[in-house]
Amino acid sequence: MTTQLCADADEAVAGVEDGSTVLVGGFGMAGMPVALIDALIRQGAKDLTVVSNNAGNGDTGLAALLAEGRVRKVICSFPRQTDSHVFDGLYRAGRIELEVVPQGSLAERMRAAGAGIGAFYCPTGAGTLLAEGKETRVIDGRPHVLEYPIRGDVALIGAHRADRMGNLVYRKTARNFGPVMATAATTVVAQVREIVETGALDPETVVTPSIYVDRVVQEGTA
Repeated sequence: MTTQLCADADEAVAGVEDGSTVLVGGFGMAGMPVALIDALIRQGAKDLTVVSNNAGNGDTGLAALLAEGRVRKVICSFPRQTDSHVFDGLYRAGRIELEVVPQGSLAERMRAAGAGIGAFYCPTGAGTLLAEGKETRVIDGRPHVLEYPIRGDVALIGAHRADRMGNLVYRKTARNFGPVMATAATTVVAQVREIVETGALDPETVVTPSIYVDRVVQEGTA
């Protein structure tokens, strides 16, 4: 399948359906695909489940999507921080659902989805509220919690460069959840700073191969 090079961010998020599970890359604002999120707001999809490291910063990006009332549930590791006032207000008002997942487990649950792993046992969260209602097993003398994969209908990720085939390279910590999210979603949309000719990227630096990427848009073209 050929990766689609989109003219703008609106084209890149076209077709996202109501009720979709959307994986959103970023660690705070590092690597967050803000142009794609803004386009998703304009596109109008609602009743979304968003999977991300945190629940939005300030009033932009993911926080802006939440403020529009388009998200039914957030699955994340860090729902509260100093500038997460949008999510905080919605949650306290009972207008949004929350599932807290430890950060490593969040990444591994998406990696499991991409790798075709049905479930896995992990010691993180054992004996805490996060393990309530989950199957547990003692392995090597330690309690482990059974965790299931997280799959997305769509992944919105940010990368540094793409070639015209859709191969992606990342810049430093902006890489974060992008690679695992790209393996775990049916449709993967990447926002990049630059699109280069095929062959211009050193293949040893490619982190996400084009086979995982469906659409690419250059940041700033929206």
